[in-house]
Amino acid sequence: MGKYRTYLFLILANLFWAGNYVFGKYVVAEMTPVQMTFSRWLIAVFLLFPIAHLVERPHWRSVWARWRILLVMALLGVVGYNFLLYEALRFTTSMNAALVNAMNPALIVLFSAFFLRERISLAKGVGLLVSLLGVLLVLTKGQLQLIFQTDYNLGDLLMLAAILVWTLYSIFGRKMGGVPPISATAVSALLGLILILPFFLASGMNLPLSHRATMGILYIGIFPSVGSFIFWNASIREIGASRAGIYLNLITVFTAILSMLLGNPVTLAQVLGGLLVFAGVYITGKKGKG
Repeated sequence: MGKYRTYLFLILANLFWAGNYVFGKYVVAEMTPVQMTFSRWLIAVFLLFPIAHLVERPHWRSVWARWRILLVMALLGVVGYNFLLYEALRFTTSMNAALVNAMNPALIVLFSAFFLRERISLAKGVGLLVSLLGVLLVLTKGQLQLIFQTDYNLGDLLMLAAILVWTLYSIFGRKMGGVPPISATAVSALLGLILILPFFLASGMNLPLSHRATMGILYIGIFPSVGSFIFWNASIREIGASRAGIYLNLITVFTAILSMLLGNPVTLAQVLGGLLVFAGVYITGKKGKG
């Protein structure tokens, strides 16, 4: 896969994930985190398997032979991260959740260095710091002192657990080189559905949903669940978890853009922060010598 296609995939993955934050706020008012997690992946499974078969034409027996690592991927990325994210949004504000999420790239870099022995080059380090500064400017609207005034609650702790789970998912994803990415995502999604099915059946879902919640869960089931996971898994195999991780900062920028399109004001500090995030991503994308 070409370098520029990899970067495009990473940008699209995070754009779709930003929509998950925006639409997730609408849906979480009518569905529990368990119901949201199950519903999004139920929609995704019906798309992932046909796409995998048409695009990759995998040897399915070989894919299922890796069921142990795929089960771990399902526990982490399909069930764990999504449940913790939606549960966190019940107890904390979007700003707090995004602030905690801004720590994810740094965690991925550190875990990749520790577990995968990936080198932290000067470009990675500088790019990470520039992007993190940009994210903090976006979140605090230029008032960086707010970082130290935030009262962390249960939702913030759940969000911290979520990004830890996603970091582990990204690390394990690097070990899936022998399985086509779409096929791996499809099987992981199916295994995740099996794991969460008993909890979904016991949750007592209230139907029908409002039009806004229905559109929200359809979006979440198609774009973040199918598009983002395919693009993310394909990309980390090409450039590694630590270099791909810096792109997670784009979630904050895209969330701000989507909010602006929905009528919420965006300040000059947020625009500056967004530019710093893109600059950091560019710096990190350049190959360092160290």
